[in-house]
Amino acid sequence: MAQKPMTKTQLVAALADEMGSDKKTAGAALDAITNVITKEVAAGGAVTVPGVGKVYCRERPARMVRNPATGEQIQKEADKVVKVTIAKALKDSVNG
Repeated sequence: MAQKPMTKTQLVAALADEMGSDKKTAGAALDAITNVITKEVAAGGAVTVPGVGKVYCRERPARMVRNPATGEQIQKEADKVVKVTIAKALKDSVNG
């Protein structure tokens, strides 16, 4: 059975333990990293988190989609989607 994902509180506690500091400092560090990644990706850039992966924004063209309830075809406007490519080191640590 799959376990529940780690919450932000649990992540901050684990980060504080790994850093050897208090939870307030670890929470501030996590918030700072999140803000930097958000700003960079929103501006169209990409961020590589060493050992974890690359977070980037990709544009999707306009396309025809189908409403599953009615079967009606509608035109969907072009939009942007955030993608994450997982680093090989993380894949290898999980698989072997």
